[in-house]
Amino acid sequence: MTTPKKKLSSARLTQPTNAFVEEFTASVQFDQRMYQQDIEGSIAHATMLASVDVLSEQECEQIIEGLNTIRTEIDNDEFEWSIAQEDVHMNIEARLIALIGEVGKKLHTGRSRNDQVATDVRLYLRDMIDPIKSELFRLQESLLMVAEREADTILPGFTHLQTAQPVTFGHHMMAWYEMLVRDAERLEDCEKRVNSLPLGAAALAGTTFPIDRELTAKLLGFERICLNSLDAVSDRDFAIEFNSFASILMMHLSRFSEELIIWSSAQFDFVDLGDAFCTGSSIMPQKKNPDVPELIRGKTSRVYGNMFNLLTLMKNQPLAYNKDNQEDKEPLFDTIDTLLGSLRVYADMMAAITVKPENMRNAALRGYATATDLADYLVRKGVAFRDAHEVVGLSVAYGIKHNKDLSELTLEELQAFSDQISDDVFEVLTLDGSVAARDHLGGTAPNQVRSAIRYAHSQREQD
Repeated sequence: MTTPKKKLSSARLTQPTNAFVEEFTASVQFDQRMYQQDIEGSIAHATMLASVDVLSEQECEQIIEGLNTIRTEIDNDEFEWSIAQEDVHMNIEARLIALIGEVGKKLHTGRSRNDQVATDVRLYLRDMIDPIKSELFRLQESLLMVAEREADTILPGFTHLQTAQPVTFGHHMMAWYEMLVRDAERLEDCEKRVNSLPLGAAALAGTTFPIDRELTAKLLGFERICLNSLDAVSDRDFAIEFNSFASILMMHLSRFSEELIIWSSAQFDFVDLGDAFCTGSSIMPQKKNPDVPELIRGKTSRVYGNMFNLLTLMKNQPLAYNKDNQEDKEPLFDTIDTLLGSLRVYADMMAAITVKPENMRNAALRGYATATDLADYLVRKGVAFRDAHEVVGLSVAYGIKHNKDLSELTLEELQAFSDQISDDVFEVLTLDGSVAARDHLGGTAPNQVRSAIRYAHSQREQD
């Protein structure tokens, strides 16, 4: 296999590039992952050039055949990547010229690396959004499965990490699910702006050739065309927007992880994460460490860093393209890889989680979780809320002193704090009565949880 040793873009320069500078400024080490998109873009560009008679049909066929040969070589790990050719675009073009000769030099007519790379990045991100959607969908499925299975399981709900009110574990899982629904909506919205064609903008001002950008967009499946050539080659806000979506999603996964880490601790013991998602200790044989949620919690900061990397990269750039933009790919690629891996392992981990209902229920009983229910009960009896609040506070203090939950106090003990309390109070002081009483849209009652799950499945079927 032979490729030109001289750079295709070096005619203006009178001295060879310094060896270190050549390596320092090259991007082929990381942008070669876009080879499929670069070849697809070039095939579409050649097809368009033939349609406007800039290329002959025979020239177009030769170029497409050569590009498909290169694709096969790369697929089979037979392609020789060269730092001397700087990037994925010039490596492929140099190899095309070596394969088909002078005709290969005509491919770049009417385009620049500026609009070429902008197109490749959009194509690559668009292609990677589909597997991200699939993994996000799988995680949602796992959460729905756990929520349905645990719709009646009671655990303490927390505010300030202090026992607040009893909720169902299914309800808690559906809270996570709702966060992911919004994440999916953000991704769908972001995809609209990713799916816009820059090709045809050339270096910055367009081209003098009679190109047909509508045809190129159709061939590449772009829904719209970037309408300003300056903006088309220099815009990277679509990548920033994707990283913003990814940062919010990773923030959600990090919050989930924090709860799983707490819940799986010996002090809580609410859940058991599958052994496949944990590790042991090198010195303490009893340990089962929740490494997956801990690592995802840590990887969230990595994705945040990538977003701020891109924001900082763009903030001082004048129009149009600048070499700075070579630095856009590594943070974008890293975010894609991190997000895909995190979603995949999370979906698998949640599908394998074991819930411990008895431990959860016992914890709810220890925290006076039905105190608000007693206050609501008194209000329904005609007691002003602030007075009811005081009665319940005194009742809880009494319970703490005598090591009794509110549901364990006798009627006489409760009536010592208010004569409005009668024997029907015990219907609301139980954990089951408490969750069942919150029987409204968005409430934690088991039948509301199951209704929310049915609605979620119906929405997913429509999508």
